[in-house]
Amino acid sequence: MNIAIIGVGHVGLVTAACLAELGHRVVGLDNDADKIAVLRAGQTPFHEPELPELLAKVTGDGSLTFTNDLAEAVAAAEVVFVCVGTPPLPGGGPDLRFVERVGADVAEHATRELVLVEKSTVPANTGQRLVQVIAREQERRGGDAPAVHVASNPEFLREGAAVADTREPDRIVYGTSSEVALQRLREVYAPMVEAVGCPVVETDVPTAELIKHTSNAFLATRLSFINAVANVCERVGADVQTVAEGMGHDARIGPAFLNAGLGYGGSCFPKDVDAFLHLSRSVGYDFQLLDEVRSINAGQRQLVIDKLSNELWHLAGKTITLLGAAFKPGTDDLREAPAIYLAHQLLAEGAHVRIYDPVALDGVADEVPDAELVHDPLEACRDAHAAVITTEWPEIAGLDPRDLREALGYPIVIDGRNALDAKAAVDAGLHYHGIGRGTVPGSVA
Repeated sequence: MNIAIIGVGHVGLVTAACLAELGHRVVGLDNDADKIAVLRAGQTPFHEPELPELLAKVTGDGSLTFTNDLAEAVAAAEVVFVCVGTPPLPGGGPDLRFVERVGADVAEHATRELVLVEKSTVPANTGQRLVQVIAREQERRGGDAPAVHVASNPEFLREGAAVADTREPDRIVYGTSSEVALQRLREVYAPMVEAVGCPVVETDVPTAELIKHTSNAFLATRLSFINAVANVCERVGADVQTVAEGMGHDARIGPAFLNAGLGYGGSCFPKDVDAFLHLSRSVGYDFQLLDEVRSINAGQRQLVIDKLSNELWHLAGKTITLLGAAFKPGTDDLREAPAIYLAHQLLAEGAHVRIYDPVALDGVADEVPDAELVHDPLEACRDAHAAVITTEWPEIAGLDPRDLREALGYPIVIDGRNALDAKAAVDAGLHYHGIGRGTVPGSVA
């Protein structure tokens, strides 16, 4: 099929490359001319495993091309995916101006009947608004305007594993009231469904939209729950990792997203929890559980500051090393990253902050210009008063605690991701603080 992808950020670019790999003819569009230039030059504008190799393949054979001309992108398209940003507004709801603009622009430039598919994360009933926007534009064009059918097809990609998640999804969800849209989406995903055998959920637009928000809100709730449990573990001398293991063996619970630590970050969970809470209140339901999810998440970051203050008394003039900057391994995404929050808090307390990350330091230079950036984890710890593990990169989790002890000026490690072997850290002579690791002999929870 002829497919256009509007917006080639993390979601749009991976989607475009993977659909081209399936054999579709794909055009990726973005209004960022510099990004399009980077892509046309064969480079990738962000870090995502497997993506550079895949892009080289599908651009090399011509199945994926790029443009910043919307009319060109839409001219031959049978299906247009909307993958633009929906950043949060001050009140918690998402900014849908870019989605609205795409709807109007596609209706204006459509030369044939097509399907407009929401892949950006949007609140329920956004599809109804898009139908209104399209109808107004078609009325302005007159009776010869081609039909534009609206559908929702949310993404469920994990940064750092986005290519794998797209190639082998655990489910495909699409919602529409249009038979044309339904048949075209079936055709788009038919090669993938045949190859992988994943479940396909076909529903209406608002239900598909809600599946995305509820999925992320539930995962965020699991993370906040286990972090709350970790706080109890510290107070009673239990080990949250063993507690989580015991819970995870229950088939009704499972082990995923039960890793205590600094809480969630990134471009999805914080924004989507806020947006779902905003939507719930706008329709008359006060989803108080999500308020507590957000509160617990924020508290985990302050917990690190408290642990540092307990060890060092005051932080002014102290050198604190943050091991990891990206919000999770496998990506250079710094949006809502706990490390960035901690860096700003520590600098405000008068500390000198060093930061190590294997891929994200270029972005850190813009986000935290007053931090010292170091390209080796042990050098970043050299003579520091304390180190805080903020991202569980293999380069960090694989550090020998004895090397850490030798490098640090004070042997203090706050393991915000429970990445190290706690007993080995204590045996190496570190003042080790995990998250909810109360049973580790000699550790200080």
